[in-house]
Amino acid sequence: MIEVVNATRCRLGEGALWHPTAQRLLWCDIPAGRLHMTSTEDAGAQTMATWVFGECISAAGWVTESDILLATETRLLRLDLLRGTQTLIANLEDEMSHTRSNDGRADPQGGFWIGTMGKKAEPGAGAIYRWHRGALRKLFGGITVPNAICFAPDGRCAYFTDTTTQKVRRVALDGQGWPAAEPEIWLDLSGTPWWPDGAVTDAAGVFWNAQWDGSRIAAYAPDGGFLRAIELPVRRPTCPAFGGPELATLYCTSASIGLDAPPGAGRAPDQTSGAPNGALLALDCGARGRAEPAVLL
Repeated sequence: MIEVVNATRCRLGEGALWHPTAQRLLWCDIPAGRLHMTSTEDAGAQTMATWVFGECISAAGWVTESDILLATETRLLRLDLLRGTQTLIANLEDEMSHTRSNDGRADPQGGFWIGTMGKKAEPGAGAIYRWHRGALRKLFGGITVPNAICFAPDGRCAYFTDTTTQKVRRVALDGQGWPAAEPEIWLDLSGTPWWPDGAVTDAAGVFWNAQWDGSRIAAYAPDGGFLRAIELPVRRPTCPAFGGPELATLYCTSASIGLDAPPGAGRAPDQTSGAPNGALLALDCGARGRAEPAVLL
């Protein structure tokens, strides 16, 4: 069963994060510079709070019950969810006016990975960085659209993609969470209709991937083998996250950008479907996630 948790029509919904101690879901609308938070206690839940920033925002990790680390266009910020106060943690390509942040997630060792990309998706303009205990280090460069950043449950490897290549890469990590080898192609979707966007792993290490323009989330075994796909009533799913009291609900953000066609045109669902493009969805996929690790500042 697929439900619309929140019908707020994000232009580019991203960064879905279930805060395990606050028991709240947060998600971003990148170009609108908006961070939303909802209780998600039922399918009709409405946004409890919205923070508006003067630049793009894209991803977050939790620090304490009331604080999160938020990636904006040019910064990593610590945001107090109760008071709304912001503290600068690090600058992020703030000297590069043509780039912004995109996909990101905390790793099991307490680090935070964040991708950047050109605002017009300029080829090779982006990179992937890792924040860990006071230092921001560039891991990989020459990336066009960074996505699918997530980690094996045991923290021994990370996954990421440049969506434009249709290839998901896997890289071994050392005990501190730093890359310990060169990335290898783990999942090759080239020649298919599937464009890998955001991803998350469940408690068993299954890789759940939202597929841009594919109207689906697909599940792949730890060895990269295809397991199954769940069709969604939105055209552009963007970022999945497990949440809820038992971590048994799979949430997924979506995008409406570029989908302003009239009702019934092409493959773009409209408001009459009950799931407008850009909405936040919830589904029971039969799997269980694990709590997102805290970011150690």
